[in-house]
Amino acid sequence: MIKITFPDGAVKEYQEGTTPLDIAKSISEGLARACVAAKINDVLVDMTFKINEDAKLILLKFDAKEGKEVFWHSSAHVLAQAVTRLFPKAVPTIGPSIENGFYYDFDHEPFTPEDLILIEKEMDKIVNERLPIVRKEISKSEAEKLFKSNEFKQEIIEEYSDSALTVYEQGEYSDLCRGPHLPNTSMIKAFKLTKVSGAYWRGDATNKSLARIYGISYPDKKLLTEYLTLIEEAEKRDHRKIGKELELFMFHEYSPGSPFFLPKGTVIYNELLNFIRDEYRKRNYKEVITPQMFNKKLWETSGHWDFYKENMFINIVDGQEFALKPMNCPSHLLIFKNSTKSYKDLPLRIADFCMLHRNELKGVLGGLMRVRKFAQDDAHIFCTEEQIEEEVFSMLEFIKYVWEDIFAIRLEYYLSTKPKDALGSEETWTKAEAQLANALNKAGIAYKIKAGDGAFYGPKIDIDLTDALGRKWQCPTCQLDFNLPQRFEAEYEGQDGKKHQVVMIHRAVLGSLERFTGIIVEHFAGKFPLWLSPVQVKLLPIADRHVEYCNTLQKLFSEEKIRVEIDSRSETINKKVRDAQLEQVNYILVIGDKELESNTVNIRTRDNRVVGAKDSKEFMSAILEEIKKRNLKSVY
Repeated sequence: MIKITFPDGAVKEYQEGTTPLDIAKSISEGLARACVAAKINDVLVDMTFKINEDAKLILLKFDAKEGKEVFWHSSAHVLAQAVTRLFPKAVPTIGPSIENGFYYDFDHEPFTPEDLILIEKEMDKIVNERLPIVRKEISKSEAEKLFKSNEFKQEIIEEYSDSALTVYEQGEYSDLCRGPHLPNTSMIKAFKLTKVSGAYWRGDATNKSLARIYGISYPDKKLLTEYLTLIEEAEKRDHRKIGKELELFMFHEYSPGSPFFLPKGTVIYNELLNFIRDEYRKRNYKEVITPQMFNKKLWETSGHWDFYKENMFINIVDGQEFALKPMNCPSHLLIFKNSTKSYKDLPLRIADFCMLHRNELKGVLGGLMRVRKFAQDDAHIFCTEEQIEEEVFSMLEFIKYVWEDIFAIRLEYYLSTKPKDALGSEETWTKAEAQLANALNKAGIAYKIKAGDGAFYGPKIDIDLTDALGRKWQCPTCQLDFNLPQRFEAEYEGQDGKKHQVVMIHRAVLGSLERFTGIIVEHFAGKFPLWLSPVQVKLLPIADRHVEYCNTLQKLFSEEKIRVEIDSRSETINKKVRDAQLEQVNYILVIGDKELESNTVNIRTRDNRVVGAKDSKEFMSAILEEIKKRNLKSVY
């Protein structure tokens, strides 16, 4: 008999050679049907894995992260089996699970939308055949023989030693794979092939071009329906689509990954800067402007030349190597060291909105979410060790205020600890991690540990946000750094008259302004709160005789810095209203004879809500208050 320990600490005895599937069945048939894989002593295995010794067992359903990965990987195999049945000349290469679903690459001409319909039908047959998915260990020579006609599998096989390899079989289809996989194909109750694209073997442009098919699958048709509905909504909210429709920003092939903010997009960008600057004044930050390019000696001192060079744009200046800056921290250390500092000067909070450049691969660039040129609401706080917790605590309050109170976006917090390749001693890291944990606890913030996910120079608090579509992003961050100040010999004079090393806190609230803009475009679906809207009010004269009154109102509103436009085109009032609504103008004011005579405005909203007539100054006063408070909810 062997002893199996469950996550709740319970221990039960089973026959030697029992499987996770047997154990799940012993608990309930429903559980057995729901489990997709298991973990034995923290190692991911098939449900049919035989357990021959005492072990800790975790049964995984689809709702677990690793459960999804197994489910989607098995679905990729079903896709490959269907393709090889329908297109015998298609050569399967690799097919992993990805963040949302799976793909499989084939050496084949590009697939068409019509092909996907046929492939889905064949996948449905494979699912209904309830094929057992069987793991087999074979030798290297057996693998070479089995995949002799597949040059891609042969390349993978060649990288292994003579030890046993594993293949998974389902019906007539075999694939070289580590696994684990589902017990059988019938568990895949719902799936959809979502798109096709080109790819290179192993992501290398010098290799053969392949045809890729993407898909998504679920153990329940309802989940698939929910996902497809979410995708449809995401397409409607795509910031690239909305950005083009509302004329917010553009891109050009002459500068990949570098957004052009058009006049309306620049309004949003500058309003965000103004908002953060207002907060900086309240919180005693000092804004600076720093150079864009530095000699490599700076990056050698900071350590970025060794750790980050491949992501930097390198230039030759005066016969020496320079790099466009990918981050501000080294330049802020130069500012700190520019004059002698006393403990009385601390904490010193230096803020910087300067442009940064990171040499991201062209293939990963995506709208405003992944760019090469961007700015952050970046700041570095120089303080004593005794000031760390209070500074981090204040920073957490700042972040919560911006994201949750102003934008109503929920946050999740993580403490990311020492990575494998890191600067500094174990003692320094332990102390830094404890300081961050204490600040989180003091703020009453629940958090999870991300082991080994810290920056190379120090631990950090990573913060994920969830947008209106339930997607997660990482924007704000807080990083504690004992190492860079040491490398730069950044010191202050203490109360004892001696020199002490300063502590440096890296922090961003919005994060990348470009990414933040993309997120809020999608979060609000282009319907920005009044304070952020490029055009807050549009005046619609019914006839030419009403234009003069509109001009008077425009001057009155503009003097109060309300962004207002007049639509004096020779169009029907209904068309003008509709066009203003499509432009997502918050307040649409129809001006006719009644409004002219009574000094009023007739208010409509972009959501086609008819508010009716209001005194013009009363209206102005109300929306000024809405703008001042940066409310999400409209006053009308």
